[in-house]
Amino acid sequence: METLFLFVSLYLCLIMVLSLYRGIFGPTVLDRLIGVNAVGSKTVVLLILIGLIYERVDMFVDIAMAYAMLNFIAVLAASRYFQKRKGLYKEMK
Repeated sequence: METLFLFVSLYLCLIMVLSLYRGIFGPTVLDRLIGVNAVGSKTVVLLILIGLIYERVDMFVDIAMAYAMLNFIAVLAASRYFQKRKGLYKEMK
């Protein structure tokens, strides 16, 4: 069962690269915010899978929930900031 969790974790890391690409090279600020949020969400799942591999799910669930809350608050703060600056849909240079 650990090998299944390991392969799923590796596959998830490969998928995270696609979201990271969107977060870095997104044409708009909104694309970058969504890319960063997707990477954060996948990191939460990856933390749970690491907890399953090491058989310490109780500890990793707490870490994953704290990380999910910080990710959510950070994306809300960034989107609120760019909404106030009226730069959410256009590229800022």
